[in-house]
Amino acid sequence: MQTAREIFSYRKYWAKRFGPAPFLPVSREEMDELGWDSCDIILVTGDAYVDLPSFGMAIVGRVLESQGFRVGIIAQPDWKSAEAFKTLGRPNLFFGISAGNMDSMVNRYTADRRIRSDDAYTPGGAAGRRPDRSVIVYAQRVREAFVAVPIIIGGIEASLRRIAHYDYWSDKVRRSILLDAKADLLVYGNAERQVVEIAHRLAAKEPLANITDVRGTAFVRNGLPEGWTELDSAKLDTPGALNPPVNPYASEEEMRASPPPNALPQGEGESVINVVQLHKRAPKLDREKTVVRLPAFESVSKDSILYAHASRVMHVETNPGNARALVQRHGNRDVWLNPPPLPLATKEMDGIYELPYQRLPHPSYGKEKIPAYEMIRFSISIQRGCFGGCTFCSITEHEGRIIQNRSEESVIREIETIRDTVPGFTGVISDLGGPTANMYRIACKSREIESACRLPSCVYPDICQNLNTDHSSLVKLYRRARELPGIKKVLIGSGVRYDLAIESLEYVKELVTHHVGGYLKIAPEHSREGPLSKMMKPGMGAYYKFKELFDKYSKEAGKEQYLIPYFIAAHPGTTDEDMLELALWLKQNGFRADQVQAFLPSPMATATAMYHSGKNPLRKVTRDSERVLVPKGLKQRRLHKAFLRYHDANNWPMLRAALRRMHRLDLIGSAKHQLIPSYQPVGTGQVHEGRRGGKRFATQHTGLPKFTPKKPKSAHVGQRPHKTLHPGSPTGSGKRR
Repeated sequence: MQTAREIFSYRKYWAKRFGPAPFLPVSREEMDELGWDSCDIILVTGDAYVDLPSFGMAIVGRVLESQGFRVGIIAQPDWKSAEAFKTLGRPNLFFGISAGNMDSMVNRYTADRRIRSDDAYTPGGAAGRRPDRSVIVYAQRVREAFVAVPIIIGGIEASLRRIAHYDYWSDKVRRSILLDAKADLLVYGNAERQVVEIAHRLAAKEPLANITDVRGTAFVRNGLPEGWTELDSAKLDTPGALNPPVNPYASEEEMRASPPPNALPQGEGESVINVVQLHKRAPKLDREKTVVRLPAFESVSKDSILYAHASRVMHVETNPGNARALVQRHGNRDVWLNPPPLPLATKEMDGIYELPYQRLPHPSYGKEKIPAYEMIRFSISIQRGCFGGCTFCSITEHEGRIIQNRSEESVIREIETIRDTVPGFTGVISDLGGPTANMYRIACKSREIESACRLPSCVYPDICQNLNTDHSSLVKLYRRARELPGIKKVLIGSGVRYDLAIESLEYVKELVTHHVGGYLKIAPEHSREGPLSKMMKPGMGAYYKFKELFDKYSKEAGKEQYLIPYFIAAHPGTTDEDMLELALWLKQNGFRADQVQAFLPSPMATATAMYHSGKNPLRKVTRDSERVLVPKGLKQRRLHKAFLRYHDANNWPMLRAALRRMHRLDLIGSAKHQLIPSYQPVGTGQVHEGRRGGKRFATQHTGLPKFTPKKPKSAHVGQRPHKTLHPGSPTGSGKRR
């Protein structure tokens, strides 16, 4: 088994004598108060500085501080000149640059390319405090301020742009952000393990150009290093049945007795769903010295089929137990990606989350509130990662699919810290969760099988037989948390993976009886098999089973509680008929969506490859392979959103026209089974879905060379991720993870 050095085992840097700072300094005056003549590392972020372990740069800063380094932060600098980047002087080791907790483009633009009116990570919720493509802009400004200083980029924006990627906002494939930012090194994922090792090696006077062996990093190199073998990605890809998975430890006799993994049952043909599998490892090749060459940037930028192929291969190489290095040509240079970092151990997770955070925004913000902080200041992360594999989500590409857990004791200590130190605490913990509420301490039954697995999901199309679905550790944690003195209520705000939850009736009962604040959000995303198969989400059978249990245990507890389902409009693979059926389902079940979410093609997501290429990268990608219907057009995206808001009279003219075109006049009328009425209320119908004011899409620039956007394809309002309201309910509940 592969091992990694424990991140708190390094010898502390000499500056440890200064001890931890109350807040990491953001000005020269604060540095002087701490007795510092310089910073060893300066972090630049697009978020306001909140010293809380829910904010990425706070975690990175405190982790580096725990190693003995002097760390300063430049938060939301004025990017229109280089002056703001000189505030703390030149760092002794490097600048670390991140756009913040959110991708800067997602932060500023909706799925319909409309400008958002606020920014939750900025004091007062003010919009416009960070540039578009923040990592690129910040890196270039730093380079202007300090010509030869080492620059390391990271965070969600850099992670998801580490190779050539489709950019929804410019509607083209862009090259690796490493080249556009002119950075020296890119760290992807949560990156604590990488930045600690890099910092210590730089402190030991090792040239940054020599640091090419750290997992979870990307850099530019020319040529293949000595002793390495290169494989062409086109020679690796072959389809195979998704279920059942191939046993990587089967004997030769067992393999001969079983049909080939890519054999189709006779007569079924294309009815079998195929996903990525690879040929057996070439003989005598050391995976740790093997690199897979993806099609070059110039090829994938011109050929969407090659782009889908590259995306498919890249997603296969994400398991740190067996992933190989990847390389992609950009012009006359290679962008080299080392395999993902090994997951953090529980002891490391505990150490990271128990560093001396102030759990407050920096005092320089005064009384101005930061919306994101207000929302999550009483919530606690108990784990990282997600093995769901949803194609529209990029959590796996960033955090990995192996769950990294904190210990129960560490979580309890953090609850007590919040109770005793955080102003405004009323006794209610708003969340114990992570990317998903109920994956805590759930893992493969075998470390060997987990390390060898190449499947993209542990729960689709069914829960893997090798997955240990025991929720008892989570149930025990919930019970212990709510029994703490001074704790009135522990809510679960993260989304519940309901197909996993129904494997443990004890968990569902515990959750419903004690940890729901009236509403519980879950995400079926759709009701039809077509789009669900492209999302890699379970069918509605699991939803109905969970709802039955939810209603049963709510009744037993004497509580009136509601499930809040979330759905996505305009996802690849969704037809107008699919959205019509979903609208009918919503009406039959009494749901009215307040705000709706349209699919947003985020960089590196599998569904984004579908959106761009019209191909299904869950199967082998060829010119003749399965095509995916993609609702790209403005009118169709508006229509799909309108179906989710069938109850809005402003959408009725559009829906009537669609129903006539679909030959479904039987659904127009006032009967209970019909979707919309034939009459139009006075004063409605003029401002339909997507035409409700708001600003046009345009990039906010930067002080960099002028960018002239294409003529906007969209002139309609995009909306925040939606709340779905139960009939009679005045408000929605919670936030979506």
